[in-house]
Amino acid sequence: MDLKLMLTTFGMIFLAELGDKTQLATMAFAAEGKSRIAVFIGAVGALSLTSLLAVVFGAAIAKLIPPNYIKAGAGILFVALGVWILFFPNGK
Repeated sequence: MDLKLMLTTFGMIFLAELGDKTQLATMAFAAEGKSRIAVFIGAVGALSLTSLLAVVFGAAIAKLIPPNYIKAGAGILFVALGVWILFFPNGK
């Protein structure tokens, strides 16, 4: 296993997830619920499944499209969405 890749992935996903809608929803469920362990298990299961799907589909797409094109496309999409949000804050 590539420890550097694992720690880089962990760090980036951890920082990206801090304060996002997923974390806020999990906090709300924990605040309302009587069983915090059930909320934790549900959140871990959901995040694990979405990560598994991302890895499986990412590997499949990488067989069809070179990874550098995927990275470039993701970067362009990220910038384009950022510009869109700046100029059209209401989504219109």
